[in-house]
Amino acid sequence: MRWSQAFIPTLRDDPADAEAVSHRLLTRAGYIRQLAAGHYSMLPLGQRVRAKIDRIIREEMDRIGGQQFHLPAVHPAEIWKRSGRYQLIGDELFRFKDRKQADNVLGFTHEEIFAMLAGELSSYRDLPQIWYQIQTKFRDEPRPKSGVLRVREFTMKDSYSLDLDWDGLDHSFDRHYDAYRRIFTRLGVTAVDVEASSGAMGGSQSVEFMVRSPAGEDWIVSCPNCDYRANLERAVARLPEVEDQPGELEEFATPEIRTIAALAEAFPALAPPERQIKTLVQVIDDEPALVLMRGDHDLLEQKLIDATGSTRVRPAQADEMRQWLGASAGSLGAVGVEQLTVIADHALEGRRGMVTGANKDDFHFRGVDVARDIKVDKWADLRTVEAGEACVRCGSPVEVWRGIEVGHIFKLGTKYSELMGAYVQDEKGESRPVVMGSYGIGLERNMAAIVEASHDERGIIWPESVAPYRVVVTALRVDDPATMSAAENLYRLLREAGVETLIDDRPERPGEKFADAELIGIPWRVTVGPKGVAAGTAELTRRAGLSTEEIALTDVVNRLAEGGLS
Repeated sequence: MRWSQAFIPTLRDDPADAEAVSHRLLTRAGYIRQLAAGHYSMLPLGQRVRAKIDRIIREEMDRIGGQQFHLPAVHPAEIWKRSGRYQLIGDELFRFKDRKQADNVLGFTHEEIFAMLAGELSSYRDLPQIWYQIQTKFRDEPRPKSGVLRVREFTMKDSYSLDLDWDGLDHSFDRHYDAYRRIFTRLGVTAVDVEASSGAMGGSQSVEFMVRSPAGEDWIVSCPNCDYRANLERAVARLPEVEDQPGELEEFATPEIRTIAALAEAFPALAPPERQIKTLVQVIDDEPALVLMRGDHDLLEQKLIDATGSTRVRPAQADEMRQWLGASAGSLGAVGVEQLTVIADHALEGRRGMVTGANKDDFHFRGVDVARDIKVDKWADLRTVEAGEACVRCGSPVEVWRGIEVGHIFKLGTKYSELMGAYVQDEKGESRPVVMGSYGIGLERNMAAIVEASHDERGIIWPESVAPYRVVVTALRVDDPATMSAAENLYRLLREAGVETLIDDRPERPGEKFADAELIGIPWRVTVGPKGVAAGTAELTRRAGLSTEEIALTDVVNRLAEGGLS
């Protein structure tokens, strides 16, 4: 491709709203343009990168026996109502009516649709199957940001394994896990697997693949001493023993005290935060509940959602708290409460001598024995793990860091096959639901993750596997016939050798050409100028590190052909 004819609209300045490095560089380097919040046009350079990511994913999916589909993006709402996700997903699901006033949705994902197709399987002999597509997905994100990292419209590879039993699912899950590891290696990103919540997808087990980055929206807990890694939504850690001070249940006055910190300050010996019970009034699927945490711990809402299987969780309003418990926030507790569901964090199990609100303004209880005084309906892991806490496996201090989710794999089980009627006959002639797995990779998100992990102050540094071009031939003087003849000859020979090459034949200053080449991130630059041509040489510059060497013009093609560089 000739730069003079290409559409590569590089910018001098960062976009005003750019927060993430990838957003800034992909926009400045002419890879993407925003149409509206969360919707991006993929320009020619961006399309070339995305196509290479697409190819790598398809090759690895085909390697494990995947068969490619392309399913509709518009789904009748009835299908999503049947699975329950029409209500579960809520406002992130794009909904609309067609001209016949029928309810429809835009594809958030495709578990339901693939499960319906699996209904055409009839026998165990038809299994296992691995089906996949690379398709546009739509999610009405409330706050799209960071360029293509969080958007409303994106391309995703979603695949689905279909097996007769759970042993088969385990095998399919492992094959996808291995395929994902190969994909990320080929994309040039360091992605680690972490335990994760299944969220709205459901299922018994899920693993996320994370790239460490300050631009990430997920928090990961990991141990530097062993292989424990988990999304914060699933992470657990050991807690040090807390010495209790058992006593009789007794009400005492706490005038004007409304917070954990204020109570601890007023009664330091009696009520340090670790000996307080924090009472949170939540509305879970329209029903009130009390959620109990240790005073120095924070609730992680996704853990509550996972523990209850709820579709809607919100904090209660002040008037609701008073209606249900007779007091305001800061004086609430679960002692003697029978009429509301009580869900407690495991850190409170067996605790005695605790302090909690008395459901009377300006009063608390001390000497609370959780087992004796509180009727707990459900125990669950609800708390947020903090950096420095002890690893649940080896006891070493854990780290907490931000990551970009570049892939997610789920063991769905039979949820969708049962709902959509995907049953097969087993060897005994008995009808059994197909056991499913679901596996996703976002293409644009991986593009952004690569940039987040591979850039410098000058611009992007693409791995060769996904770079839009492998080489840019930069002609320093387009008005010099000898220079242009040598540059054109290299351009022709490189293309004939199968090397994807861009020739910069623009009548611009050398500094501007170098800056643009470094901004868009082409792995190799061959610089051709009058002095070098006269000496029979060119300059070969590696984008990573910007190291430059002089090379004979006659050696350029052999050096840059596949396998010619290390």
